[in-house]
Amino acid sequence: MKTWDTLFTKQKPEEIKDNLFEIIGKEWFLISAGTPDNFNMMTASWGTMGVFWQKPITICFVRPTRYTFGFMEDSDVYTLSFLGNKNKDVHKVCGSKSGRDTNKIKETGLLPVTTGHGGITYEQARLVVECKKIYFDDLKPVFFLPDEIEEGIYPNKDYHRVYYGEILNVYVKK
Repeated sequence: MKTWDTLFTKQKPEEIKDNLFEIIGKEWFLISAGTPDNFNMMTASWGTMGVFWQKPITICFVRPTRYTFGFMEDSDVYTLSFLGNKNKDVHKVCGSKSGRDTNKIKETGLLPVTTGHGGITYEQARLVVECKKIYFDDLKPVFFLPDEIEEGIYPNKDYHRVYYGEILNVYVKK
């Protein structure tokens, strides 16, 4: 497995030039957690980046029913990997198939790369945000969900866990 420094250069979080609404909501990204020998990834299109407790952070959401959830729970580090719009087929596989039953690496052709703090990203990524988990909580629908959202997104009441991660590194494809 290659390491980040052969494919990416580091930059500061505040140097990200992308429109976050575009890359999160339309390009999508992979949330990956685990070790180089045992990890999983999933497609996400919900999330945010900003400042919390005077630290640059990401916030991402994972349902407890997702295979990636266990990896997020067991890992101190996770990555958000932006693959560009040309990799929508990868996102379709990683968003619709479970790592419990499918070898997503084999099916998608993703090439894993180890990050500076031992996280996992992929050679195909154009932008990677490496995070240290600093806080999590479960969504509490009683406060915010209108009935049509509850019925449409959470018919099984499997509310997302919200992970706050301090941004450790930002990597941009060389």
